[in-house]
Amino acid sequence: MTPSDPSSLQPLLEQALQLARQQGADQADAVVTRSRDHSALVREGRPEEREHAENVGLGLRVFRNGRMACVSSTDLSRNALEQLAERACAMADAVPPSPFDGLAEHPLAQPDRQLIEQLDLVDPSAPPSMEQLIETACAMEEAALGCKGITNSSGASASAQYQEIALATTGGFSGAYARTRFGRGVSVVAGTGNAMERDYATHSTTHQADLRSAAELGTEAAERALARLNPTRPTTGTMPVIFDRRVSNSLLGHLASAINGATIARGASFLRDRRGQRLFRKGIRITDSPRLARGPGSRPFDGEGCAATELAVIDDGVLEHWLLDSRTARQLGLTSNGRAVRSSSAPPRPGTSNFIMQPGTLTPQALRADISEGLLVTELMGNAINLLTGDYSRGAAGFMIRNGQIAEPVSGVTLAGDLAAMFASLTAADDLTYDRAHAAPSVRIDSMTIAGT
Repeated sequence: MTPSDPSSLQPLLEQALQLARQQGADQADAVVTRSRDHSALVREGRPEEREHAENVGLGLRVFRNGRMACVSSTDLSRNALEQLAERACAMADAVPPSPFDGLAEHPLAQPDRQLIEQLDLVDPSAPPSMEQLIETACAMEEAALGCKGITNSSGASASAQYQEIALATTGGFSGAYARTRFGRGVSVVAGTGNAMERDYATHSTTHQADLRSAAELGTEAAERALARLNPTRPTTGTMPVIFDRRVSNSLLGHLASAINGATIARGASFLRDRRGQRLFRKGIRITDSPRLARGPGSRPFDGEGCAATELAVIDDGVLEHWLLDSRTARQLGLTSNGRAVRSSSAPPRPGTSNFIMQPGTLTPQALRADISEGLLVTELMGNAINLLTGDYSRGAAGFMIRNGQIAEPVSGVTLAGDLAAMFASLTAADDLTYDRAHAAPSVRIDSMTIAGT
């Protein structure tokens, strides 16, 4: 997993573009991703999986006579690239015209090397060996199993990844960058017989030094599992609900899907007519922040080579922007805001980088202080979300809140509501952490329907 120079991929891209031109493409772009992954899984102190994977792929998108085609290959030999370019242009001739497709109008002329350095996306320290990954996973599991009441392990894992991304277009853009990612996770079981409960703890970061310790994660997983023993089911009704920060980012995922330019262009979102209107309470701010140092979704340019700049999607509670790439911007008569994401096997599409709900001013304790009876959600299951109507329904587990205090555990709960109403009554706590690409603090929804007994 020794880091290499991602710019070494650029001659390959230039070759692919040249071959596409020779086959008759009017314009083209190409992306290469190359990654090396190490991971280890242990269970009950014994290694169960050791994985080392190296992957490389090139995606070529061509535009020819108002038509577009996208192809990919893991064979990067010249002969394979020649065949790829020929196939792409032949496919473009066979598909219907696509008037909204094309290169981005305003790509970066050249990525800013200083910006790439400021993003700090590559850990320069020596990557962990497989033996060290196994040792870390064993230490997490040992810490969890050492807690009284923990009776079994679902396993512990540790991983390390190095990835390179390079993009070039016939419009003159050429850029490349690399990133590292490290992860740890452990899942354990508390109790015996029919009174068993499972829970987990995970953490991932761009730099190894930022990872939580194995002992800390193991202890957290154990404490969470033990706290869930002997759950009850609440009485069906309506009450305030607090989404723990471990699950609150799921609400950001629903928002991102609803304001995705592709969804809006299809008219398939309950927010399709809400741009410029208030969705949240005053003070709520949600940003897409690709320039966050060491951020899990940070990038110096988007999937089309456009500038990576912060976008205040929700500003003081008002929906200000859709998430747009060039295609969806053209469909909607707008300008791309640099939100294109892309893999080597698919064309660009709108997406997010670091999608963050900024913290509020209340502590989690203060957020629940005036709740006489409510629900603290720590785990969500299923996903019955209707983006066209905003209807929300998910299975949940967590704890009752009584007189502002966390009380008995509950499970087998169904939460139901309307996303527009949920957003409108949302209050954010101050406990935000930046360890996920979708990140939110604990949030409170003033009233939801709880289906229990």
